[in-house]
Amino acid sequence: MNTDYDVIVAGGGLAGTIAAQSVSYYSKQKLSILVIDRSTQFTPGQKNISGWTCGDAVSKETVDFMTERIKIPWTEPEIEHHVKGVMAFSPDRETSIPFDGDGYMLNRQKLPEVQNQRAQKMGVKFDFEINLTGLLYEGNQVTGVQGIDNKTKQPYKKTGKIVIDATGITSMLRNQIQNTTKIERKIDRRDIESTGRHIMYFEKGEQDPSEFDPDYCIIHLDQDIAPGGYGWVFPKGENKVNIGLGVEKTILDKRNKRLGKNDNVSSLIEEYLHRNKAIKNPRLSTDPIDKNNATGNFQVSVRRQNDCLVANGYMLVGDSAWMPKPLDAGGIGPALVAGTLIGKVVAEAIESGDVTERGLWKYNKEFINEYGYKTAGLEIFRRLIQTLTNDQISYGMKHFLGNLDVEAISKGEHPDFSALSKIGMMIRGALNKKLADGLRFTTQVNSWLTKHYYNFPETPDGFERWQKELHEKLDESNVKLEAYYN
Repeated sequence: MNTDYDVIVAGGGLAGTIAAQSVSYYSKQKLSILVIDRSTQFTPGQKNISGWTCGDAVSKETVDFMTERIKIPWTEPEIEHHVKGVMAFSPDRETSIPFDGDGYMLNRQKLPEVQNQRAQKMGVKFDFEINLTGLLYEGNQVTGVQGIDNKTKQPYKKTGKIVIDATGITSMLRNQIQNTTKIERKIDRRDIESTGRHIMYFEKGEQDPSEFDPDYCIIHLDQDIAPGGYGWVFPKGENKVNIGLGVEKTILDKRNKRLGKNDNVSSLIEEYLHRNKAIKNPRLSTDPIDKNNATGNFQVSVRRQNDCLVANGYMLVGDSAWMPKPLDAGGIGPALVAGTLIGKVVAEAIESGDVTERGLWKYNKEFINEYGYKTAGLEIFRRLIQTLTNDQISYGMKHFLGNLDVEAISKGEHPDFSALSKIGMMIRGALNKKLADGLRFTTQVNSWLTKHYYNFPETPDGFERWQKELHEKLDESNVKLEAYYN
């Protein structure tokens, strides 16, 4: 097959550029790679007009995974600040849970500049200001992309043996794909959170490690402050912060009705900022490295990754595949894992001459074995948490978490709630007994889901049955969770 390029990466954000570098590394720079992005060369990978709206945090573990596998180092200036981990606080602020371990706060405006320069040195080509609208096909095989060149207003077409889709949560390429029924096209609205954040300088106010800590990323679970999601206060220095929150719309609507308010994401952020006594006289950053990125809103998925990540000549990575973690919407870590893994599969498939679904299939297995095995269980856990009151969340964090549970959470996995078996009926209040039942239930479901994902079929032949069983379990679990709390 004669094509313009061996590999086309649609989307030049973080996931796309890591995927391009991974392909280049594993092919020993023998493959021709084109990255196509809708932004300008001066704002590569920009998510929307607001910039690179994100919490900016990533664990050292996932960065090390990338660095060890494909020899891509991250240093200053793309790393803006080092942290010792994440602390999640209960609504009453009496309980905190550490997770993720050492990590970094990134500068999301500087990072793509550095990434793209590195990719270009590896021989990767870039086309900017291209608005992609669909895929090209020969028979049942994806053979390229098409769209409009925003610079010339002319039609744009490029062909490739494999197209890697890194165009984001609302990907038009995925939504319109014609050569597979295995890839899910649309996402349930309940699996999307609306987020917003500011990057700000401030003067130090009251000293309170539950409000700001230069060494830790802070998460606040609170159904009044961030209904269905959480608020965050992530340090970017001693007096610089990434502060924001995420909400689930239907739960926000219920919260507004309960409190007699009419808040949206933007108004909630301003309330959240105002009530933080550790942050005094905050002002949006005017640093050159934050010039196009100081404030903004965005949407992020909070579910398991797409049930299937490949089709003939086509692969998904990052937000296009709904990879952000269901509990905390962290998308950088899984994007690094997937972007790192995809390169080896692509290089081997092109070398073997098999770029069909079957030839690309093991990317599914490799991502599941490394990261994706835990996401469906976390999706169910997240849906349970979204049904809880602040009192239940505080009570559960204080009384139901044993050491093993905290350890599991610290690894980004579903806790087993080992303490519940010892507590028995010594639980205060009917609502907390319901909570205990719900936690036991999500633990059982998680055990089944983890085994099911590890049994993901080795070839496409067993996928339909595997997916049918998955959806039956998820649907049954969601009905049961709703019955607990309605």
